[in-house]
Amino acid sequence: MEIDNQTWVREFILLGLSSDWCTQISLFSLFLVTYLMTVLGNCLIVLLIRLDSRLHTPMYFFLTNLSLVDVSYATSVVPQLLAHFLAEHKAIPFQSCVAQLFFSLALGGIEFVLLAVMAYDRHVAVSDRLRYSAIMHGGLCARLAITSWVSGSINSLVQTAITFQLPMCANKFIDHISCELLAVVRLACVDTSSNEAAIMVSSIVLLMTPFCLVLLSYIRIISTILKIQSREGRKKAFHTCASHLTVVALCYGTTIFTYIQPHSGPSVLQEKLISVFHAIVMPLLNPVIYSLRNKEVKGAWHKLLEKFSGLTSKLGT
Repeated sequence: MEIDNQTWVREFILLGLSSDWCTQISLFSLFLVTYLMTVLGNCLIVLLIRLDSRLHTPMYFFLTNLSLVDVSYATSVVPQLLAHFLAEHKAIPFQSCVAQLFFSLALGGIEFVLLAVMAYDRHVAVSDRLRYSAIMHGGLCARLAITSWVSGSINSLVQTAITFQLPMCANKFIDHISCELLAVVRLACVDTSSNEAAIMVSSIVLLMTPFCLVLLSYIRIISTILKIQSREGRKKAFHTCASHLTVVALCYGTTIFTYIQPHSGPSVLQEKLISVFHAIVMPLLNPVIYSLRNKEVKGAWHKLLEKFSGLTSKLGT
């Protein structure tokens, strides 16, 4: 019974980014606007892909999944963070902490696998353009998307179960903006070397394996591009992959810095800033990157705006 009393924690206290009230109000305003723009931007991307038949291709099918993952990931972290900016007692119930860790970890894993799938899609589009439609058929795309969602969810379920079996010994102050994996593991009052090893193995399987597949895909893409004779053809092939490559560099780079490293890893502040980047900045950047650097998306936007303008003009008359 004594052990049970030590290990059971009814709630956790998230220390967040700052204890200064003025700073918290400023961050609340900034993060609220950013979150609303994230939800709006990603939902518009999904709506645009649904409405424009020219975007009913494998690339935009995967982009729809990426937008849904981004909105869900941001929603798993940001509303709680915003509420705590305005609260004096920054508590999160035990069950909510478990749920937050599970969903944020699952959605992060899904995104890494999904980016690898998108890299393969770009590889086929550039290297085997004539057979692209035959290779990337609807059934394969659906299976690849399902694999992304299932693999990320299973990994998160295992990691969450292992983490919350650790005895916390009444430690309830989490020095982070959310119930993040490493921050929760640090609360344990026992040796966590086995948990850290499990996190490392999980990171290698679910992070480095997709990353290596992305690298392999882009090595083949670059090899194919260099064989293209015309300058215009090389430029067109590069622009096909530019948006995805930008997202890959931002997403994988910060996560590898956090999870796959020696024991002298990033400071707690760096971990918090990286989490802010993934929960707030990246979900906002993705629709911007894919919109600004993609002629098809920009063309679809113009077409949709023209239809909307025509409809409002008819209603006005």
